[in-house]
Amino acid sequence: MHIPDGFLSTPVWLGLDVVSLPAVGYVARRARRELEETRIPLLGVMGAFVFAAQMINFPVGAGTSGHLVGSALLAITLGPGAAAVVMTAILGIQAFVFQDGGVLALGANVFNMAFAGVLAGYLPYHFWGPRRLAFIAGGALSVLAGAALAIVELLVSGVPVPRPALLVSSGIFAVTALLEGLITAAVLEGIEKLNPGFIRKPEKTRPRALAVVGLTAVLLAAVGVLFASAYPDGLESLAESIGIADRARTLFATPLMDYEAQFFGSPWMQKAAAGLAGLALIYGVCLMIGRYVRRQRRA
Repeated sequence: MHIPDGFLSTPVWLGLDVVSLPAVGYVARRARRELEETRIPLLGVMGAFVFAAQMINFPVGAGTSGHLVGSALLAITLGPGAAAVVMTAILGIQAFVFQDGGVLALGANVFNMAFAGVLAGYLPYHFWGPRRLAFIAGGALSVLAGAALAIVELLVSGVPVPRPALLVSSGIFAVTALLEGLITAAVLEGIEKLNPGFIRKPEKTRPRALAVVGLTAVLLAAVGVLFASAYPDGLESLAESIGIADRARTLFATPLMDYEAQFFGSPWMQKAAAGLAGLALIYGVCLMIGRYVRRQRRA
């Protein structure tokens, strides 16, 4: 789902940067007003969990893979404004630290996943309430919205997408969307069991719920990477099928590029160290966001 640099034309990525990045400030101000005090402790934990989950690709068929995007999960647990801010922080760290998603294309990825994905993921919950079907629909719609926008952005950039490739990719994205919905529902129902009433009526967040979600994130980053699929995801598969995969560019190298800490000799240690470093970065950034929101609300 992360669009790398080199896929979009300059007018497209620049236009989306101009639209998306300043809009984060507006969303942050809304989040400051709307985020409930009881949900502030979840910012760092949920941000870390989504980051770790995005590292774990699972096969979806036809030699492709998918991973949890987490837009709906963040929207339902944090509210849409805070979810957009947290997702933007995740995407920014992924781009600048891990070279996952383009730096120039960051505005496009923020627009697709932090804005459109969060909104699409939140709407079923907003209208239907906290029920399993709303969770599944929200997760699925968040992926479909982001995928559809990514394809439109490629087309507007002048990238030819033949009908057969488009149909195959649409099928892959549909399967990925269904899996996203099922995983989203399972995680939300798990949080509800650990913290009864949390989704229906916000209460004080129980430390046990935070601990379980945080520990799960650590296990995903440190151990789950061993079982992650090596197949390309839906967007990467589409890029290969239409012959633009070699256009992907990285503007600079980083020590944790491609989620591998190269200073370790063991492949597992390379991935685990990078994943845990990412968790710490995401948690720290979200913790600062939470503290800022709390200070502003109490001022």
